[in-house]
Amino acid sequence: MPRVKVGPALPDIKTLDVEIARLRDLDIRDLQARWHNEFRRRPSPHLPRHLLFRVLAYRLQADRLGDLDAESQRLLDGAGPAEAGKRAMDLNRLTADVRPGTMLAREWSGRMQRVAVLADGFAWNGKTYPSLSKIAQAITGTRWNGPRFFGLRDKATKEARS
Repeated sequence: MPRVKVGPALPDIKTLDVEIARLRDLDIRDLQARWHNEFRRRPSPHLPRHLLFRVLAYRLQADRLGDLDAESQRLLDGAGPAEAGKRAMDLNRLTADVRPGTMLAREWSGRMQRVAVLADGFAWNGKTYPSLSKIAQAITGTRWNGPRFFGLRDKATKEARS
């Protein structure tokens, strides 16, 4: 006779909903006590009631229905305030990504200047430069923002600035 492996029972969603509803009715002291039972440590005294409730409700759901997979967890771990600030700053700059092999062109003083994007820098007039700004300085004789000089970073529109 073949053996049958019995898996865990499917979670009862109605019971889970009832438990979350019970959490919703607890005051802050009861939520703190529940937190202590769940996490085996006291919550920060500065956590407001709505955050205590949300974390406990999430924990109930994760225990019954399963938590995030490893890839999602890594994605969220890298999405802290510092990372979000960097992304916001980068979005405001409107910088285009260029790949090796791309040719950039800019007319300056009536002459067309062409720059080749390399894997380790940029080539202009037979010489390799570490940045577009160095090339822009060599072309103009003054300091320039290289991506802006070659049209890779535009000025923010009035809508984007406000």
